[in-house]
Amino acid sequence: MVSNFGLKSLVILVLTLAVFVQGSLGGITCENLNKDTCAFAVASSGKRCVLEKHVKRSGEEAYVCRTSDIEADKVTDWVESDQCIEACGLDRKSLGISSDSLLECGFTRKLCSTQCYNGCPNIIDLYFNLAAGEGVFLPKLCEAQRGDARREMAEIRSSGFVAPGPVSGVNQVKYMVTPAVAPSSA
Repeated sequence: MVSNFGLKSLVILVLTLAVFVQGSLGGITCENLNKDTCAFAVASSGKRCVLEKHVKRSGEEAYVCRTSDIEADKVTDWVESDQCIEACGLDRKSLGISSDSLLECGFTRKLCSTQCYNGCPNIIDLYFNLAAGEGVFLPKLCEAQRGDARREMAEIRSSGFVAPGPVSGVNQVKYMVTPAVAPSSA
């Protein structure tokens, strides 16, 4: 009876230690990453890491990695590879998380390249969600980027993502402005 109790206690102790060791050694915490691994990383919690720059009173710049409120879809414990950073046209020292780069044609071309789109699921997940926040469906943007379909580009333009260019051969209309007359009280 005593040895059975001792064996159960030992098993419980070993399992408890295994859980604590796995939790402390196996997970990525954004705050523990340096500026060369922070951007485009995902913590063990599933939250995306974000690189921030702070200027100290001395004028010295300090980089800090923080956990954002943005959750990755089906990705945890992930530090993006150098191959994906290069293939997708990204920079390891990118500050914050923003959809602004989607407006740059060169970036979109690299993001939609076969190497990036098919080989870097973490980055595609991030920019899929950033594009959706701007009302753009990333697969359609990439299809239009490849020049495969004019209809998709027209849809993207109509969403406000790309401003339409000038139209030639159309006569301009001139408007005359006349002052408004107050109604008479007769």
